[in-house]
Amino acid sequence: MLETSLGRAGQLVEAGIERGQHLGAQIAISFEGTISHCACYGEMRPGQHMARNTILPWLSATKAIAAVAIAQLWELGRIDLDAPVASVIPEFATHGKQRVTTRHILTHTGGFRAAPYEFPRDDWQTILNTIYESKREPDWTPGEKAGYHITTSWFILGEIVQRVSGQTYPDFVRSHIFEPLRMDDCWIGMPEDVYDQNADRIGIVPDTARRDAPPRDWTGKPFLTGCSPASNGCGPAVQFVRFYRALCDGGELDGQRILEPETIQLFTARHRVNLFDHTFKANMDWGLGFILDSKDYGKEVVPYGYGPHASHYAFGHSGNQSSAAFADPAHGIAIVILWNGTPGEPVHQERVHRTLGAIYEDLELA
Repeated sequence: MLETSLGRAGQLVEAGIERGQHLGAQIAISFEGTISHCACYGEMRPGQHMARNTILPWLSATKAIAAVAIAQLWELGRIDLDAPVASVIPEFATHGKQRVTTRHILTHTGGFRAAPYEFPRDDWQTILNTIYESKREPDWTPGEKAGYHITTSWFILGEIVQRVSGQTYPDFVRSHIFEPLRMDDCWIGMPEDVYDQNADRIGIVPDTARRDAPPRDWTGKPFLTGCSPASNGCGPAVQFVRFYRALCDGGELDGQRILEPETIQLFTARHRVNLFDHTFKANMDWGLGFILDSKDYGKEVVPYGYGPHASHYAFGHSGNQSSAAFADPAHGIAIVILWNGTPGEPVHQERVHRTLGAIYEDLELA
């Protein structure tokens, strides 16, 4: 593994530090079957250098873990993607949501984007009860209209995993994904004692768009020790990239298989094509839980896209002003970037676009 800085990409990260966009960043790249680069820049918090074992939040990049958890249960024949969610969670069948399926949830076409809860203030059951009582949005036929669901639908996916598997969601992803892939410092719902033991290597995320604002609460104990299948995953980039390396290589890494190749092909195929996303305000393609490369629709900077050089087959999921995580099987590459600094959405999207483009150029893939 090369632990040196990348060329163009590293220069962009360092320039962002100088401009105050982020305190630092981690870049992990797996190329041609091996983890080829792990580069750390700047600081995890003021006065402390970013390190390869620094734990940073993933935000919505967490969603891909749930997609694989659902895929694992589907592979075992325990989930029907086209059955109503209510066949597993009867309480969900209220206020126009009776016909919403797991496939609708995975493609963000279910139509229940909002519910009045707050994570981590509210606990799991309180959040679920609030979602059960939420109404399907008017003029929204599930499967025909699209709009990114920030967290609501992923709590439902987490509850599906719990009811079907008999495990808590954190225990399921730990035992079926993180442990087999040796992602030992990666968590969704970090135990409180683990947080206490590792607090000195958990970075902070300053709100760099508002210099007088306190750091985001995304690495505080209440946030990381709760459970949000959509948003509170965390871990070092060099371990998170192992997840996408496994998916890029047909579901197996270092002799441990988490999915069959055919299942990965199904979940990363285009199930939602050229639909306008009423949250992102852009036409975007979606797999089952994965954002697919969508730059063919004319936008140079696609929301949570994979840069100018990614292939049509790139898939993954990135996070709010904080992360980019994906695999590009056509190029044999998996990339995870974690920034600790939120410079505002337009600046972040440009940051992602330029940095990912530079990585492809550094590796002579463009």
